[in-house]
Amino acid sequence: VQLQASGGGLVQAGGSLKLSCAASGSIFRIDDMGWYRQAPGQQRDLVATITSGGSTNYADYVKGRFTISRDNAKNTVYLQMNSLQPENTAVYFCYADIFPWGYREPSDYWGQGTQVTVSS
Repeated sequence: VQLQASGGGLVQAGGSLKLSCAASGSIFRIDDMGWYRQAPGQQRDLVATITSGGSTNYADYVKGRFTISRDNAKNTVYLQMNSLQPENTAVYFCYADIFPWGYREPSDYWGQGTQVTVSS
């Protein structure tokens, strides 16, 4: 099982980016999916999560600007980021709680991270 993130890049303040993260491999079921970020010298912290049923949770600093969504048929989670600001600059990591085939318990899987840089 692996997660592949994409969509990061360089954008000016006020701009938008859409991140994608696709899970692949021997997957029986995916429960929660989400995004974390890690800025230089900072700990990794939550951006947004989404359940398999579509319930969402956001960090306060992104409410109203970022939208998380998922396509269960494609095992993919997205993060639409609007009105980006320089303080949103970070490496963004996706994760998913996945039951691989043959396993009774889920495990957390992480993507490789994608850099988002917002210039002022």
